[in-house]
Amino acid sequence: MTNGIRIDVISTLPDVFESVISTGIIRIAREKGLADIHIHNLHNYSKDKYGHVDSTPYGGGAGMLIMCEPVFDCIEQLQAERKYDEIIFLSADGEKYTQSAANELSLKQNIILLCGRYKGIDQRIRDALITREISVGDFVLSGGELPAMIMIDSIVRLLPGVLGDAESALEDSFQDGLLEPPYYTRPENFRDMKVPKVLLEGNHKAIKEWRMEKSREKTEQRRPDLLDE
Repeated sequence: MTNGIRIDVISTLPDVFESVISTGIIRIAREKGLADIHIHNLHNYSKDKYGHVDSTPYGGGAGMLIMCEPVFDCIEQLQAERKYDEIIFLSADGEKYTQSAANELSLKQNIILLCGRYKGIDQRIRDALITREISVGDFVLSGGELPAMIMIDSIVRLLPGVLGDAESALEDSFQDGLLEPPYYTRPENFRDMKVPKVLLEGNHKAIKEWRMEKSREKTEQRRPDLLDE
C-alpha cells in the first residue's frame, strides 16, 4: 500500500481482532487501500517451547509480566522493514485518549499498537521502545485489545475517503470541544413527538445556530469539564 495508514497490532490474543477489522468502516477502508492493518501474535516470538511470553515480577507480588525478549524481537523485526511514527503501549496509566489525539494519529503513516496483558509489561520495554502510552479511560481492563480496537476505529474513520460524507467526521462530538447536538429523521411526527420546527424550514444559518446552542447546552449538562478545558 503506497498511501493511507499502516497499523501493526501486537497482541497475545490476535484472533479477537478479526471481526472488528473485517466489518463496517474498517473493512471499507482496507478494501479501498486507505488502511493497512496487521495483527501479530506475540506468542510467535517466544523462545519458550510452550510459547510463553510472561514471567513473575522481580521483587515478588501478584500477577505476571510480559517479558522483554518477545516484544523486542517483534518490534525490531517490524522496524527493520519500515520507519514507525509512533510505538504506542495501551496502558491504564497512559495519557487520556481524546478526539484530538485521534485526529493527530490519523495523519501518521505507520503506527504500532502494543497490547498489554496480565499484570503489564517489563518496564524496559517502555523505556527503550515505546514512544507514547495511551489510556482510553480511568478504569482497568484485562488487556489492551479492546482499547486498540477503539483506537483503530477512531483513527480509520477520519481518513479521507473512508466515510461516504466527508463532513460527517468533522461534525462528531469533541471535534470542536462540544458534544453533538440532537439529530432527527423521518417521520416528522412520531407518537406526538415532533421534530423541532427550525430543522424543517430550510434556513441553514438558523439551523447551524440552533445546533450550536444545543451542543453547548448538552455539554454544560453532561460534560462541563470540556467547557473548562
